[in-house]
Amino acid sequence: MKFDITLLTAEHYLHPERPDWYVQQILQEDQLVRDALERKGLRVHRIDWTNKAFVWSDTTALLFRAVWDYTNRYDEFIAFLHMAAERAQLINPVKTILWNLDKHYLRDLHSRGISIPETIYIERYSSAPLREVYNHSGFAEAILKPAMSAGARHTYRLTKLTISEYEGVFRELIAQEAMMLQPFLHSVLSHGEISLVIIGGKYTHAIQKRVTQGDFRVQDDFGGSVHAYEPTPEEITLAEQTVNACTPLPAYARVDLLRDDTNTPVVSELEAIEPELWFRFFPTAADRLAEVINDIL
Repeated sequence: MKFDITLLTAEHYLHPERPDWYVQQILQEDQLVRDALERKGLRVHRIDWTNKAFVWSDTTALLFRAVWDYTNRYDEFIAFLHMAAERAQLINPVKTILWNLDKHYLRDLHSRGISIPETIYIERYSSAPLREVYNHSGFAEAILKPAMSAGARHTYRLTKLTISEYEGVFRELIAQEAMMLQPFLHSVLSHGEISLVIIGGKYTHAIQKRVTQGDFRVQDDFGGSVHAYEPTPEEITLAEQTVNACTPLPAYARVDLLRDDTNTPVVSELEAIEPELWFRFFPTAADRLAEVINDIL
């Protein structure tokens, strides 16, 4: 059977026997997307991206959903991207996905007029001690994280008093991958991180991710919580400008915003590969995504 579009997920999210609340949310989100696409008359399939038996040319397009295990298997994922792009249309395009895998993209966005936190890239194999980079930055507090990461993997909050504690792990990481140093923005503790969903270049909805007491990471893996949110016009404008600064224009993307120390919104991340889009907070946005995909096809 030829499918119009196939939703890609991770194997352990495909047919879970006893899904917990977290997996239930993933299943709910995928069902909202599937229903919206089927209302457009599209033939929809759902499969894990590592499936070796599926004939990838049997689908017209691929939509990346919760393929979140790729962060531990980058080489395999990149090989899959190139293979799949030869057999089907990727939504978003492979060029966008490859660019968005590495947070050096923030430097590109900044060159296109998008406000981001001050960012120092520490390239792989750098011999500079972490303390030297930190002292040179002038940051009172800093965030250290990999240039290719998700879910706050190896994300550390540094101060002058604690920096020596991270020299060892930094040396291990920098031997394997590029790292980033950014100022710690204290607004994340009070205001959280704002995520705006942009579909077809236009804002649809937003959520606020808040930290749990005693932590600085907003991800639910670390006790963070998610809340409905009404963004300011300034936040909507920045999010739309960020996505529209991309070429080609992504069919969908999520823009994460923080407030800097002058209370100005800055783009902390642009997610255009497999972002959680929280359709459960705003189900009609799934219909908007289906419209955009239908037009592409």
